[in-house]
Amino acid sequence: MKIVVYGGGPSGLYFALLARKRLGADVTVYEQNPRDATYGFGIVLADRGMDRMKQADLESYEEIMRSCFISRHRVVMHKGEEIFIEGGGYGAAIARLRLLQILQDCAERAGVIVNYGSRMEARDLPEADLIVGGDGVNSALRNGFLEDFGATTYSLTNKLAWYGTEAAFPYPVLSFKTTELGHFWAVGYSYTEKMSTFVAECDAETWERSGLSQMTEQESARFTEKMFAKELKGLSLICNKSMWHSLPVTRVRNWSVGNKVLIGDALHSAHPSIGSGTRIAMEDAIALVSSLESNADVASALAAFRKEREPAKQKLVSAAEKSFTWYEHVVSKLDLSPIALVFDYMKRTGRVDEQRLNNEFPHFMDRYRQEWRASLAASEDVTEQQSGSIVH
Repeated sequence: MKIVVYGGGPSGLYFALLARKRLGADVTVYEQNPRDATYGFGIVLADRGMDRMKQADLESYEEIMRSCFISRHRVVMHKGEEIFIEGGGYGAAIARLRLLQILQDCAERAGVIVNYGSRMEARDLPEADLIVGGDGVNSALRNGFLEDFGATTYSLTNKLAWYGTEAAFPYPVLSFKTTELGHFWAVGYSYTEKMSTFVAECDAETWERSGLSQMTEQESARFTEKMFAKELKGLSLICNKSMWHSLPVTRVRNWSVGNKVLIGDALHSAHPSIGSGTRIAMEDAIALVSSLESNADVASALAAFRKEREPAKQKLVSAAEKSFTWYEHVVSKLDLSPIALVFDYMKRTGRVDEQRLNNEFPHFMDRYRQEWRASLAASEDVTEQQSGSIVH
């Protein structure tokens, strides 16, 4: 089988590696960037996704794990209070460039041909049994056949920017700020002992009022450093295409057209608020290779890929949509107490109910119930006082 892959990111390279090793396919990858170029800093691979990668290909899994920064627990900062949330699953963070290097090396050792600095346009479709679009949210393959794939895109209203920093975060940190300029929030997490990712965000009104809309990349980085000086421990931010912007939301009606199929962000754009974009993309690759293994022809395999992958993926996509919707309206929630805001945040995707919170985060839930009971008692006292004043 001859396979051509658009895009040498995590989904494209991982698919190419698995297709070569498990199918014995002749696989060629076309990547528009140079071999060692990448945008972004660290990414997170959740524990459940790592288990699936271990089953799919032990060699690459072990190399990836050796380069990961493992963390658990988290901290949320709101109204000057730090809420330590003990429990939950483990996260394996890794530099995006390091992940790409591992996948590049593994794929090339397996016999995959990777052409760097080579952007394939849709009109240049090569002869192949299967063409895979793993070329991200701006997919050339998808954009070349927009109507056939039934693709739609819209932009969120919030603005964000990705940075790197040498500030260390033993636990991932989510911090909310309310200032005279408006509302800001940021997430920081370490991906090595010395480097972290820092994603800052605000609503559109704050973006305009604060002047961020008129700032250069370096000016906005210095502004963000001052806004989150406490979280960053006074350290600077590192830029890499770090302009503030709105994220697109891309969806398609058809996962495949003829012998062309999409995976990862080319298929469904992810959102950083659930930290699963790379995991989802690489699991798409696993599912597609499994379908090709189990079916006699490409058409049957592509039909099976969607049928078998869509239920699980839709849960993650739905969780991401609920999560970014929560952030789109988070300004209306910032009057909540720190504990109440964290409780609302932890339930935002609809996948975590109160029972699961009790099981995974018992110490936090004890604090939440204590505050709830105190609030209820205070409300009852106010009601009694008001009733008494009416009687007298």
